[in-house]
Amino acid sequence: MRKVDMLEAKNSLSRLVKAVESGAEPEIIIARNGKPAVRIVPMSHARKRGIVLGLLEGKHPPMTLEQLNSTDAEIAALFEASEIEPPR
Repeated sequence: MRKVDMLEAKNSLSRLVKAVESGAEPEIIIARNGKPAVRIVPMSHARKRGIVLGLLEGKHPPMTLEQLNSTDAEIAALFEASEIEPPR
């Protein structure tokens, strides 16, 4: 693991990325004011973010469709009045 400051990273970003891509460096840490700020890692090691289910669970009371529609009559009217044309 190599640690570089922001100025060095700015001046040699292409070289740093190439070093990580080629495997010469497993990762490179870029520091701002001496404190680690970001990490350059190969895409195969990058954290994958998926869908988080239940993120809002418990934050809002459950609502029926009618209750949801009653909160904004104008939006509900737009949905009820919309005409969907079949694909040609």
